[in-house]
Amino acid sequence: MSGTGRPTVVVIGAGTIGLGWITLFLGHGLNVRVNSRAPDARSVVAEGLRTFAPTLLGGPRDPEELLERVTFEPDVARAVEDADIVQENAPEDLALKQRLFEIIGASAPDKALLLSSTSTLLPEAMGARMADAGRLVVGHPFNSPHLVPLVEVVGDEGTAADAVSEAVEFYRSVGKVPVVLRKPIARFVANRLQSALLQESIHLVREGVVTMEELDTVVTQSIGLRWSTIGPFHSFHLGGGEGGLLKWLSHLGVGLETSWAELGRPRMTEETIASLGGEAERLFGAKSYAELARERDRRHVAVLEALEAAAGPGSAG
Repeated sequence: MSGTGRPTVVVIGAGTIGLGWITLFLGHGLNVRVNSRAPDARSVVAEGLRTFAPTLLGGPRDPEELLERVTFEPDVARAVEDADIVQENAPEDLALKQRLFEIIGASAPDKALLLSSTSTLLPEAMGARMADAGRLVVGHPFNSPHLVPLVEVVGDEGTAADAVSEAVEFYRSVGKVPVVLRKPIARFVANRLQSALLQESIHLVREGVVTMEELDTVVTQSIGLRWSTIGPFHSFHLGGGEGGLLKWLSHLGVGLETSWAELGRPRMTEETIASLGGEAERLFGAKSYAELARERDRRHVAVLEALEAAAGPGSAG
């Protein structure tokens, strides 16, 4: 721990996810050391804070004040040499992450908690070049990390049990809702669910059933609204009425396998990619990334605050 009694938190990488973590950690009073080789790392972080700090839960923060608690160290080994917690956010390149964690494992204190934001890789693979990968845990956030509560905590057979429990404790301390996966699986849970919906979304748009804009409206005005309050199983349990999920599956759900077989399997050809990308640019391209991100985050905050108010005082959520 640092002399302030707060953990020394090192964020590896200052891309979109790294900037979200930096904003979140600073918003919870932590000091953050950023490891990035980009020569303009300070200006990148400053711009990220200007984008994300106004929509932190609990009210906007002054980006300039937050920036005062950020230090920069471009050398990985020096950045982590006294770290209590490392949150890695490098690109999804296994060889790159293996090299990074080899350096981190050799340079960070033995008790440091090593966390990766990876959305696809497992600790055993990332830590293959480490002398001891037992402290390496996946802490996969959902974009935007500074707002969306979920973080998927994933270990495997070689992960120390106390490392998983410490990861959960740390994430809760900064306002996250950690869910520990009971077994490792590629791409984890949230992205697998999102991918299934995206597959059918692309199919419906490419088949001309709806436009991209209409598809987004269908989701936000139906299942998106529903799933912001209760999950799929809870929802279908209510759909069964007094008989609950068992009744729904026994009666209304008898055609599920047929409906699954009818789902589209769009091919991601160059023409498909160009068509989707062009339509997205037409719909969203008039605004900058920062403008779109602030609009998104304001809506996230409104939903989260409304849900907190609806839960009432003393509720665990």
